[in-house]
Amino acid sequence: MKLVKSLLLGSAAGLIAVGGAQAADLPVKAKAVEYVKICSLYGAGFYYIPGTDTCIKLGGYLRVETGLNTNSIYTGNTSGVAGAHNRLTNAYTARSREDFNIDTRTATEYGVVRTFFDATFTWTTGGYTGNGNGTTSYDSAPAGTNGNGSVAGGSLGVYYAFIQFAGFTMGKAVSQFSAPWVNYPGNNYDGLVGGGGTVTGVNQFTYTADFGQGVSAAFSAQDQVQYYQAGINNLGVPGTFGYGTSDYGGARAPDLVAMVRVDQAWGLFQASFAAHQNHAAYYGGTEVTGFPSDKWGWAGQLALSIKNIPTGAGDTINIQGVYTNGATRYNIQDLAGQAGAFTTYGGASLATSYQSLGIGFAPDAVFLGPAGGLQLIETWGMRGAFTHNWDPYWNTAIYGAWAAVRYNGESKTLMCGVGGVGGTVRTALGAGLTNCDPDYNIAQLGLITRWTPVKNLTFSADFTYTHLDQKYSGVTGAGASAGVAKPVAAYELKDQDTYQMLLRAQRNW
Repeated sequence: MKLVKSLLLGSAAGLIAVGGAQAADLPVKAKAVEYVKICSLYGAGFYYIPGTDTCIKLGGYLRVETGLNTNSIYTGNTSGVAGAHNRLTNAYTARSREDFNIDTRTATEYGVVRTFFDATFTWTTGGYTGNGNGTTSYDSAPAGTNGNGSVAGGSLGVYYAFIQFAGFTMGKAVSQFSAPWVNYPGNNYDGLVGGGGTVTGVNQFTYTADFGQGVSAAFSAQDQVQYYQAGINNLGVPGTFGYGTSDYGGARAPDLVAMVRVDQAWGLFQASFAAHQNHAAYYGGTEVTGFPSDKWGWAGQLALSIKNIPTGAGDTINIQGVYTNGATRYNIQDLAGQAGAFTTYGGASLATSYQSLGIGFAPDAVFLGPAGGLQLIETWGMRGAFTHNWDPYWNTAIYGAWAAVRYNGESKTLMCGVGGVGGTVRTALGAGLTNCDPDYNIAQLGLITRWTPVKNLTFSADFTYTHLDQKYSGVTGAGASAGVAKPVAAYELKDQDTYQMLLRAQRNW
């Protein structure tokens, strides 16, 4: 037994010695893999960032679309080469886009800290503008398309980038003035008049108070330069059709916004208010020429959404109405018809006219020299839609919008003169003008049908009709434009009708 015990102990000692000698050569034991964990605190799609208590969600979409009878996907066919309605006008404009967003949330003693970022990668086909000499030039980034159609090129757009903490929102987000559906009461088309916009976000500093029972209020200071300057037009520099040239000074104050909202099972009600400072530069080219005093404009909006209506499960009615005085962009928002600048050509009813022309411009204010100061422009508007779900795969919405632009008596005197003579617009449009009135209305009507054969994949066709009701009459020689190949000729001033269709396929993820 002693011999056996001695042999076993000796063998064990030998093994220990060998193991010690080779320990440096053996692989180190790997740490346990830290798998990504699901974060159920904030809904589906969130995961914990490994090693932290922060949850993250990645999302986005891929979209392919074509606008028919327009040079722009979103802003309509009411100006530029799209409004020329001739051989320079695109029969179609195509776009491809990838959207990518990152949503992070962390629970703290002050509540949830949230960051949100959304960017788009876009490629849009361009069009051709005239050079006035029998040649054209390719426009790789048509105005309002938010894209770059240069060969093998594209554009990056930052839509949202904000932090939310303890009731505050800081950064680029949708304006608190806008309704929850922003530009889309039932449509895909971006260019509706009749309410607030900023679908791609505006820089802001906002505090939101939640009173419970679905009642909340927000108070916000937001950048006016990015989206909310419609023009402070200096009539002393006549510009297009005598409407003056924009003459902004540097930004002095942000727009101030207040909003109250009630969310219930039946739907939603929201009231919004915005104050907008109009701050011009100088009457002339230098400081010594003087300047008009600042004037504050304002806007008010009411929005209503009704759900669970008898026509079918999931059917909704969304409607809103708005009034502005010196704050035009809160009605004719940044993507609406080249932001309120309508120059649309069509057929003439007068045998003496080459074609017809419809004109409408909507700045915040106009001025001409020291007399009278800034003259604020008034607007009214509304938009709405009814959406019906035929079944889980198909739905249709009918939608409409309307806006009215009104110049006060002093501004009309400056632009149209007294007793039929003088005035910047009357001078620009010429002696054939029989009625000078810069007021106008815009009406829009649309129909969209969507098919969702599988979850998160939708095909849609969206038809939009636009009517420009302008108040001028007579004939003008001011319709010539080399960029859209319009010759020097007589143009009848009259109302215009346009239409377009937007075809889209979108995969959300």
